Amino acid sequence: MGNKITGLIGKLLSVLCIVAFAALLVLAISSQMIPEKYLIVAAIVLAVLAAAVTALTWSGKHRARFILGAVLAVIFIVISAVGCYYIAQGVAAAKNITSTSVETAEMAIFVRAGEEDAFDENAPDFLYGILTELDRENTDAALEAFSDDFGFTLETAEYDGLADLADALLDSEEVDAIVLNVAYLDVLEEMDGYEDIANLIVQVTYHAVETVVEVADDVEISDTAFTVFISGIDSRSSTLSAKSRSDVNILAVVNTETRQVLLVSTPRDYYVPLSISNGRKDKLTHAGIYGIQVCMDTISMLYDVDVDYYFRLNFVGFVDIIDALGGITVVSDYTFTTQNVSGYSFVAGENEVDGAAALAFCRERYAFSSGDRQRGKNQLAVIEGVIDKLLSADFLLNYTSVLNALEDSFETSVPYSLISQEVKSQLADGGEWNIVSYSVDGTGDSQIPYSMSQYAYVMIPDESTVATAQELIQAVLNGEIISDPE
Repeated sequence: MGNKITGLIGKLLSVLCIVAFAALLVLAISSQMIPEKYLIVAAIVLAVLAAAVTALTWSGKHRARFILGAVLAVIFIVISAVGCYYIAQGVAAAKNITSTSVETAEMAIFVRAGEEDAFDENAPDFLYGILTELDRENTDAALEAFSDDFGFTLETAEYDGLADLADALLDSEEVDAIVLNVAYLDVLEEMDGYEDIANLIVQVTYHAVETVVEVADDVEISDTAFTVFISGIDSRSSTLSAKSRSDVNILAVVNTETRQVLLVSTPRDYYVPLSISNGRKDKLTHAGIYGIQVCMDTISMLYDVDVDYYFRLNFVGFVDIIDALGGITVVSDYTFTTQNVSGYSFVAGENEVDGAAALAFCRERYAFSSGDRQRGKNQLAVIEGVIDKLLSADFLLNYTSVLNALEDSFETSVPYSLISQEVKSQLADGGEWNIVSYSVDGTGDSQIPYSMSQYAYVMIPDESTVATAQELIQAVLNGEIISDPE
């Protein structure tokens, strides 16, 4: 009787072992990330192990053999389950950050600070100020939504610029409230006389206007070279999907055949025409207010190259990603102590940093005579540090925590098929990538940007550096090997 029970247990264990191994193999194949040579080896090893476990446990007549087979079966079932978990989590995370993206314009009604009760009592009688041209599509959508919610149509007065709109509410009191994209508060704070705007007005209601980000469908996955716009947002909103200023603007040019990556950094205050401004120039950072596609199209116009995909992350999430990686190494051009955020010091050369220190390193500009130019270079150094860590064996030790951080703070239009293809190639061939950075330059000036209604600091592009960036971009796309130009 004992042998029969033992035999049944052995058969059950062997079946479970085979099922677990089969599940791991099927999941590995479906992930499209594992090279064929590894899959073949894994299949052979799994088949041999399954046969061994079956042989040891099937009859149940030899106690020692049965115990050995049972222990092996349990070990390999656990290993298979863990392997399935890690593969499934990786696939789920990758598909989550590459799913169709929705952007949100956070439209709000603001009143003068202290007059919230008046809005609750007299909202139907209010006159609402709106912008005539800027962000008009979102404004109209918000007006319709507010009218539906309130049960009455909002009476509006139009103003040409942000300053005129703010003055109509705060100074002349021509209007009782304004309807405004929350992202414009950051722009107002850049303007003389409106630095304290967030304390002078109060948001009384809110509506999110959503738009679907169009994903490129004409890029061949088989192409060995492609471009990616990397946008870093640092706004009052913690929502990654919220349209807001793009404070990090990096064009990554990738050639998978030559294993070459070019990172071109463009200063946030670069004074260039936006794709939607009919030739009028604006600070590049303001392109983000109008959406990631406007950012991509504007960069495309600047460098005369198609921008295939985007990566978008917020700085809050960036801290989580670096901490999940266990920190990174950044190479600083200078020894300095941060002034933007106190408490951080860096030396010229390599620095081991956690997420908070990396963020301080990225944001600092006051410690440098070149200001925003050096900040752009430091942002490139952090991006390089993250890439180096992701390509190292240390990444495997922090695999799950990194994936969790990515899902909450990072999204991209790079398709899953391309990501899996590149992971598969890296696993199969290994090897190092040649990462080169370049920053375009310019001269400071005072102009009236498209999104503002008064003179503000801008950076007039140095066309020779833009031309150099264009040449480097084309060189990488054409398969040439380039060295650091700086």
